[in-house]
Amino acid sequence: MANKQDNPLLILERFFPYRLSILSNKVSGIIADTYKDKFAISITEWRIMAVLGECPDISADEISAKTQIEKSIISRSVSKLLRRHLIERDMAEDDRRRSMIRLSPTGKSVYEEIVPLSYQYEQALLSCFSEAEQAQFSQLIDRLFQHADTL
Repeated sequence: MANKQDNPLLILERFFPYRLSILSNKVSGIIADTYKDKFAISITEWRIMAVLGECPDISADEISAKTQIEKSIISRSVSKLLRRHLIERDMAEDDRRRSMIRLSPTGKSVYEEIVPLSYQYEQALLSCFSEAEQAQFSQLIDRLFQHADTL
């Protein structure tokens, strides 16, 4: 008969990667309901728009790298955003195989409506922490992000 050390039991609800994933899904889902209902935009589409709001005229590959979303999913979402005229795409002058993407005027308008809602949600979510805890939590996330790159 095997003992518990030979076959350790994983308590999924206490396993950090699982907890982090569930929390991320929960947090993303709550704010996504706001922009999904009002703007019919998915989480991935909003993340693309958020990146373009900060970094206009970048490629889909760069968006994929910034969001850590696989390229095929980015490509489908970019196509949807193009059809809805929320983004625009031109060929890069230095490399005709690469397209550069930016928010359209309509996309900028939607972006400008969603950003304050996003910040309000962030404030509401973090309100369970003191200001010092919020700062420490942010530092811990940054440190864990950097550490994950070394593994």
